[in-house]
Amino acid sequence: MKRLERLDRLTTTDTPTTASGPVWDWAAGHGPVTGALSATTGAFALATTGAATGMPPTWALAVGTAGAIGHTISTFRERLSARTATLRASSWLLGAGWTTWAMTSGPLTWAAIGSLAALGVGIGTAARSTALYEDARELELIALADRQVSAELHAERRTLAAEWVERVQRVSNVTLTVLAIEKWPTGTGFTIDAELPGATTYDQIARDSARLSADARLPHGCTVAATPGIHQGRVLIDVSTVNVLAGEIPYPADYSRLSIHTGLPWGVRSDGREVLTYLREQCALVVGPTGSGKTNMVHNIISGFARAEDILTFVIDLNAGSAGLPWVRPALNAPSNTGVETRPGIDWLASTPEEAALMLDAAIRIGKHRKVVYQDLMARENTDLLPISAQIPQIMILIDEGAEILMSNDPQMRKLADKILEVIRQLRAMGIRTVLTALGATGAVLGNLMIRREAKARVCLTGGEVEGMDLGKIFPGARGLKPEQAPFQGAGFIGTPESAPGLFKSWRILPQQIADIVHATSDRHPWLDDNSAKAAGPAYARRWDTTRTAWMNTTTVTSVAEAAAAPATDEQPTRPGGLNLSALRGAPTAPVSDEDALAAQFMAQIDAQFGTTTETAPNVDEEPEQPHGLNLSAFRNEQQDSEARQAALAVLLAAGPEGTGASAIARALADTHGTTRQTIAGWLKEWAEDGTTVRTGTGTKTRYVHHRHAPTQD
Repeated sequence: MKRLERLDRLTTTDTPTTASGPVWDWAAGHGPVTGALSATTGAFALATTGAATGMPPTWALAVGTAGAIGHTISTFRERLSARTATLRASSWLLGAGWTTWAMTSGPLTWAAIGSLAALGVGIGTAARSTALYEDARELELIALADRQVSAELHAERRTLAAEWVERVQRVSNVTLTVLAIEKWPTGTGFTIDAELPGATTYDQIARDSARLSADARLPHGCTVAATPGIHQGRVLIDVSTVNVLAGEIPYPADYSRLSIHTGLPWGVRSDGREVLTYLREQCALVVGPTGSGKTNMVHNIISGFARAEDILTFVIDLNAGSAGLPWVRPALNAPSNTGVETRPGIDWLASTPEEAALMLDAAIRIGKHRKVVYQDLMARENTDLLPISAQIPQIMILIDEGAEILMSNDPQMRKLADKILEVIRQLRAMGIRTVLTALGATGAVLGNLMIRREAKARVCLTGGEVEGMDLGKIFPGARGLKPEQAPFQGAGFIGTPESAPGLFKSWRILPQQIADIVHATSDRHPWLDDNSAKAAGPAYARRWDTTRTAWMNTTTVTSVAEAAAAPATDEQPTRPGGLNLSALRGAPTAPVSDEDALAAQFMAQIDAQFGTTTETAPNVDEEPEQPHGLNLSAFRNEQQDSEARQAALAVLLAAGPEGTGASAIARALADTHGTTRQTIAGWLKEWAEDGTTVRTGTGTKTRYVHHRHAPTQD
């Protein structure tokens, strides 16, 4: 502390000063030496002055007596010892007596000076001895208070120990030897560390958890949980006495950095401790019926992923993408004139089986490519697991109701299920893991051996639901767990390889806080490493293209009043299979008769084969020429309406025969459109395939030339 104070003085001083002598601290109190020196010099000065001016000697004696009385009173008010009071009073009286004698006989004699020096040495020695005595006395008082508190706690613990030894003996017929009792810092319960007799195991107590809770008359939501101790002959009995599961617990406002290696918080135990999950090598399974808080739990999980600096989150939700939309819309709706880019809280969102298939195929390609290209890195790090970091992030694929996909008989769902199982089975070492959710803990959901073996982090939100909540299937071997113990929304059981299954409560997270997390963590999300992005291909690079995200912007009702005033419309039927002309979905269309539809189909066939359909020709000077081929005018209109794609083509055209690359185009569009390099790379590859551009060079020398300037077009 003194060093910091000196540093502070040095850094805040405007002009350097040169010390000319010792620095005196006039605010400090006197010690034994300075106190004695101050008393003797003061007495000598007073005696000399009094003798020279003819001061009555009795005045010094009166002042000394008053000082002795005052210091004696203040000493007892400070609750100091009688030894200190005697020292202070005697110092005043001796000083006053010497001053009175010196004023009468003369203070400048050797007798007066010698006696004053002896008096000063005596006062200093006595003061030092008294200070040591006071320090020892203070330490003894503190130790006495600690002993009293310890004795009270020990007495309380002895009472608790005796009570629970008798209870376990009566209910479970097991005689415990209690070694310690630790009260939880949150004040919501305590833990008993006990030794088991003979060959008794902890599960003989664990299976009687409900009976012990009833015998102890614990409130609803409080349990007795027995877990293994430090060795197999010891048991830890956690007793919760306050129900922390009933009310909502808001998500913490701390959005600090997390990592896949340090654990991700998913909620709190009944003792107030955070539950950490470690998913570097593990998959996870979250089970919860409707109304149990499963969606809120999904947002809790995504929030942990968003805060991590080495995780990219893929979300598959075939129910209109509702699990991922709150994490995407803050970025889509962010103002573009602030100069700060807001990235979505997740890296990819799939709401249809087609998009989910693209995502899973990309993940499989990434995992297989990583197995090859990172062999040297793993050899250098001497590990068979890919070293995950912000440069090579882990990919977590959250699949809402994914367990239902695995058990579906629909052919399209079966294909997705095969891809999910391939990810789970093959890509653990390469840092690609899954989080599946399910509506119930039943044999049909958990019948897949791959899920039971790989999903070692498991959550079961009961919400008071009993039917379909077979906790023995989701937590095999766990004893004493009953759905009735967690009848509250957001409450349930969690078990990981690091912690035994037990009660927990997920945090409550609301849409506004989700938006806050998206903005707070936007600059923290890693980018997919170049090798993985190359393997993922255009499906990944174009995941945020307008044609694939238009459905995310269809929700325009922003208030209850608008929702009430909105005219009722018939729900659109499910679109049949075929070409997904997403560019046409956002525009209103008039009713089309059968004759008009047949004519339109006939003209489209003619246009596709001969390109003769009459249309307004675009201005060549304003827009690049489109190549010949299939005339999907809906897509072409979408491209023409996309300012970013037009600007990119304009930059490519302006580059002339020299051509340019994705990085240069991204830099050119950074200020006006903010398009990423990966998106532009996807466009360039597409244009190279359809003939709009010609690719030259390889590797870092790759360049793209507009077909007007390409040699083959001259």
